Amino acid sequence: MAVERVLSGMRPTGQLHLGHYHGVLKNWLRLQHEHECLFFVADWHALTTHYDTPEVIEESVWDMVIDWLAAGVDPANATIFIQSRVPEHAELYTLLSMMTPLSWLERVPTYKDQQEKLSNKDLSTYGFLGYPLLQSADILIYKATQVPVGEDQVPHIELTREVARRFNHIYGREKGFEEKAEAAIKKLGSKRAALYEEMRAAYQENGDEEALEAARAMIEEQQGMSMGDKERLLGYLEGGGKIILVEPDYKLTPASKMFGLDGQKMSKSYNNTISLREPLDAVAKKIKTMPTDPARIRRTDPGDPAKCPVWQLHEVYSDDKTKAWVQDGCKSAAIGCIGCKQPVIDGVVNELKPIQARAAEYAEDPTLVKNIVAEGCERARKLARETMREVRDVMGLNYS
Repeated sequence: MAVERVLSGMRPTGQLHLGHYHGVLKNWLRLQHEHECLFFVADWHALTTHYDTPEVIEESVWDMVIDWLAAGVDPANATIFIQSRVPEHAELYTLLSMMTPLSWLERVPTYKDQQEKLSNKDLSTYGFLGYPLLQSADILIYKATQVPVGEDQVPHIELTREVARRFNHIYGREKGFEEKAEAAIKKLGSKRAALYEEMRAAYQENGDEEALEAARAMIEEQQGMSMGDKERLLGYLEGGGKIILVEPDYKLTPASKMFGLDGQKMSKSYNNTISLREPLDAVAKKIKTMPTDPARIRRTDPGDPAKCPVWQLHEVYSDDKTKAWVQDGCKSAAIGCIGCKQPVIDGVVNELKPIQARAAEYAEDPTLVKNIVAEGCERARKLARETMREVRDVMGLNYS
């Protein structure tokens, strides 16, 4: 089977909180053991909205990497790097911008949404309009096959697929492509060559997706065959040209159950977060002062957990027995709100303690953190350079 390569990134615009941990990082921890993973600090993306406050980005880059490591992202299993340390991202972005219709960018739903949400900022910039294409370059330069995203980001992956398709259509028809593809088929050996032709016909004549997948797997398994020949066989299989840029699939991330201290989604903009490295006594104080069911004015008033933000945290941190205790005790006024909050405080503190201990170790050894990132950047650049060599070649930019 083809190697599954996962790419994901985060913008460094402030401290990471429990919403990030439950919404993104826990998913990364699982993926790093299942696939080849690249996780990057999206500092150029942060500039699209924080171009006038770059100091926020600078302060957040290393803190964010420390938080990733403390949460359990393992540099032995995943490549951690900083976007701006791999300038090939910008080169591919520039080249893709030459052939991407303006209307494709203007119709991305988040373009208008973000402008409305951040109406206090002037986002009528070229960089903000183009950020979905920069995101496409981030993905395509590593030939990522899967990109974990929330539902609101699915249109970005659809755009990336369209951009890859258009690029391959324009630049994938190398001179003598069919002859080179036929020569590559012969290199498979007579038995596999016959099977390839059979599966190619099944897909092109009858739309047989299983035949397409089986043929792709067979091509990827070929040892000793050049990457160029593999890409010709993959392109010929689908009736197109040589595949240079890979169309990624989106991988919907499980919706985070993590609500903020006020019952809304946990977000810095709502000022309702618990940061991963927040002092534990401050965490306890925040939870103790959380709003509860407005019907519980007095200790003796019964309440309804469904109307209380604290219950949403019990859903994340409490076992079934504790949740049953909360339901019964709140509705009958047998327990008070302070008592109800204690298991949540214990759950959050127990989760944060080991993360904070590991973060302290990394914070005390900045050289180790910088070395991890430097090695990740070098690994990422190696992959990016390979893709850019192919891109320049098919675009006629490798002047000799």
